[in-house]
Amino acid sequence: MPNVCDDRRVDGRWGLTIPLGGVSLPDHQQLLAALPDLGYTDVWTSEVSGTDAFTPLTLASVWSPTLRLGTAVTPVFTRGPGLLAMTAAAVADAAPGRLALGIGASSPVVVNHWNGVPFEKPYERSRDVLRFLRRTLAGEVFDEETETFTVRRFKLERPPAQPPALLLAALRAKMLRLAAAEADGTILNWLSVEDVATARAQLSEAKPGFEIAARIFVCPTANLEYARATGRRMIAAYLTVPAYAAFHRWLGRGEQLKTLWEAWAAGDRRTAAASVPDEVVDALVVHGTPEECQRHVQRYVDAGVTTPAIALVPTPELEAGGVDELVSTLRALGARS
Repeated sequence: MPNVCDDRRVDGRWGLTIPLGGVSLPDHQQLLAALPDLGYTDVWTSEVSGTDAFTPLTLASVWSPTLRLGTAVTPVFTRGPGLLAMTAAAVADAAPGRLALGIGASSPVVVNHWNGVPFEKPYERSRDVLRFLRRTLAGEVFDEETETFTVRRFKLERPPAQPPALLLAALRAKMLRLAAAEADGTILNWLSVEDVATARAQLSEAKPGFEIAARIFVCPTANLEYARATGRRMIAAYLTVPAYAAFHRWLGRGEQLKTLWEAWAAGDRRTAAASVPDEVVDALVVHGTPEECQRHVQRYVDAGVTTPAIALVPTPELEAGGVDELVSTLRALGARS
């Protein structure tokens, strides 16, 4: 195995995905300010159909000036290369040394159906954007025709004094190997503790200090029926996306998820969700009491994830308990000293 995770206990990274469901952006101010005392070092965003990736991080840079800020992920198709570089440079300027820029191919739904951009050559586009960002965020001029775009004489007017770390979202072998060779880290998603070893096996070329971030879906409730029903719906929505379906075939879940994919393709959403086995839900969605969930997330760290990014799933307890319950749950899920 590559020796890429030896420093994880020194770094002690522990992340939370923001914004939290049911909490307005302005109402995040006090919560973000409190996160370091609750056991969190990082906040991470995504970019699907809610907030964009950068606005919550810009607010967090002011409201909690010690938190590290990460995108997981910003799609490589939905902004032009120059605009993506400018946006990242601005956040890196506002939060020197605290930005981790995670980029990824995203999906045909997000890129094509929702943004009207052709989803073509995702591996090549990810590679080309990664190389473009590496050079332009360091203040270099980029004047090239790549396989997926042409940029003429672009140079940032305000390159950040400390360029952000560049992380590449990756699922299967080819993209993981690209991340190991050219990025500062990778971002994993929708995998079990046991799957971490499969991903890490593709990172043999990673340099020392290489970061392995993982978004981990956490449903902190002791109500097993609720957790599994929620997990089935989430899995049906995500793992029917072609890239994630291929990922889980690669991981060896082809037979377990065969009925899901067949029913989904036939338009039978109810049967598709109901077909997801309990053992798949339990492997991919962390659930139980907050304390049990915290220990489960720690297992990802023990397996080699350097930066767990908890994605909090709504529960009846959180909905009924309001702010006090949310803070108590976040404290219980936070890193242990």
